[in-house]
Amino acid sequence: MIRCPWLPADRPLYVAYHDSEWGVPSRDPRYLFEMICLEGAQAGLSWWTVLQKRDRYREVFHGFEPERVAAMTDVELEALAGDPGIIRHRGKILSVRENAKAWLRLDDPVAWLWEFVGGVPRVNRFRTMADFPAKTVESDALSKALRRAGFNFVGSTTMYAFMQAVGMVDDHSADCFRK
Repeated sequence: MIRCPWLPADRPLYVAYHDSEWGVPSRDPRYLFEMICLEGAQAGLSWWTVLQKRDRYREVFHGFEPERVAAMTDVELEALAGDPGIIRHRGKILSVRENAKAWLRLDDPVAWLWEFVGGVPRVNRFRTMADFPAKTVESDALSKALRRAGFNFVGSTTMYAFMQAVGMVDDHSADCFRK
């Protein structure tokens, strides 16, 4: 079975993520919020690192329910800096709460996010790793808008990865069975 060239085939968790989740269009608000936060945690690291820690992130951040995350105290968040089950970067940990607050200020965050691709997934036909962009005009615009809205760790490259993950753009390679 042919899959995207970036996928390490020797990691079953990664293969399962690719085969069942990556690039599937989602309009689930909780999932979209989760992925913004997890992509932010991934900044400067590999997605593999975050993927292995995702279950613990879901535990400590209350299933990424924005209302519960926004209510987390400084004491709770500071304690997470010692939790080896997540990435122990204080700024990234604090950003999850700030992102929850920003999320809750948006009238309709799902529709707002999807407007950056005109409401429908963008389908690309890349064949080689060299063809895949690190960011796009749309991810630049999304990043700027999220920052203005109060989100953190939402740079353009990070937001392009988010857009790929949640199916706003379909970047499965042209020969991948998921295309």
